[in-house]
Amino acid sequence: MQRVCLALPTMRPCPETIVELAEEAAYAVANFEVEVHLVVLDTTEGAEFARNADAVATLPSVPGVTVHHLGNEAQRAFFLRVARDSGSADPELLLELMLPENAVAYGSCVNRLFLAAAALGCTSTHLRNDDADFQVVDGRKMFSIHHELLSIGKPAGEAAAGVTRSELDPADADTPVLLVSGAFIGELCVDISEIRELDPDIYREVVRLWAPPVWSDEEKDAMVELSFKGAGTAAFTTDESVLGVPDIWDVYMCNVAMDHRGYEVLPLLPSTETIGSDYALHHAMIHARMPGVVHNRHIVNYYTPERRTDAGFAAYQMRFVKFLLSMLYLYPVYGGMIDLGRDMIDENATLRAEPILDLVRGSFDWDRTGNEHCLDVLDRCYRKLGGRYTGIADTVAERRKQLLDEAQADAERWAVLIENWAPMVAAARAKGLGDVVEVPAG
Repeated sequence: MQRVCLALPTMRPCPETIVELAEEAAYAVANFEVEVHLVVLDTTEGAEFARNADAVATLPSVPGVTVHHLGNEAQRAFFLRVARDSGSADPELLLELMLPENAVAYGSCVNRLFLAAAALGCTSTHLRNDDADFQVVDGRKMFSIHHELLSIGKPAGEAAAGVTRSELDPADADTPVLLVSGAFIGELCVDISEIRELDPDIYREVVRLWAPPVWSDEEKDAMVELSFKGAGTAAFTTDESVLGVPDIWDVYMCNVAMDHRGYEVLPLLPSTETIGSDYALHHAMIHARMPGVVHNRHIVNYYTPERRTDAGFAAYQMRFVKFLLSMLYLYPVYGGMIDLGRDMIDENATLRAEPILDLVRGSFDWDRTGNEHCLDVLDRCYRKLGGRYTGIADTVAERRKQLLDEAQADAERWAVLIENWAPMVAAARAKGLGDVVEVPAG
């Protein structure tokens, strides 16, 4: 029987989300021949952790569903053991890349879920966010796992029977589906809507900083129109799904399933305080021209209360700044992936780490002029917006050299993690989660 990991990383109390994902897990075992491991990686502490633990403890018992709730201490013990068992010369460094202290690391938390899935013997990981709800139609929640389990890991020719439209190249019929994704509706996935409301021209100028510098102005403007909106506001009416090579704009980490033949090869960037650091694996699978499925069971994105506070605003804006700076090092990698295409895949339809690692290493010494310009534009734009954006401009100015250095260091740290990833996955699989934490529902 197929074993899958339904995964929730969280850094806030989210008992309602935990209950919803337990419902999604129950739906999966009731409708598919699967065993579901619901893994909650929780970096809250104290009363906040207790709220999540209480939600887990009161979940109804469902045959075929096992819940794992791992807090900071349990995670640290498990990932340090994996790092040591991997044979690394510096397991403490690997632990820092996996579980940095006192820092938000979007890619790292997903990497931890990937290793937990490997430890549990899962063949796919199904990622959800703690700041999203499922759409509800006629009293039924539109669980994304419905489309994911129809296709993930299957030969594409077989998966064609479970979609509403196929654009599959017949030559790829035997190639497995490594990626299934929906989008989101609701608020922008990046918290910059206030900039658009204050000054649409500044919003356009800032978002254009995300585009590859070689693009034309027309291409950059087209990207601005697409960026961060997901599926807009269109509510679900009936199931639609398309099989083929997805467009990168249709794939979202908040609503995605990935096969182990992708994530057990390529970890995500371990960048701290940087949004968007969890998308490199999507680029690799799509640029390798691997079949995937895009569906319309979009989740509903919303902003959590702390984003509305001054501290939450400042933290998020700095994560956005670091995201823009990371592109200097990621675009050469993504461009190289496009050139490599199917050469990133071996004869077993598994990603190959070596050519991707070569691309990452080649990005280290990229000319920083582009990032210098990026910070200049941000400084001018934020100061023109005024108000609390002036404070962000001051912070960026004070940390300018540090931010430039960190962007390069993040690329270098990613290479270290890629080099060590295969033995870490093997160590996790060999030992399993063991007695770290397992919470029988009910």
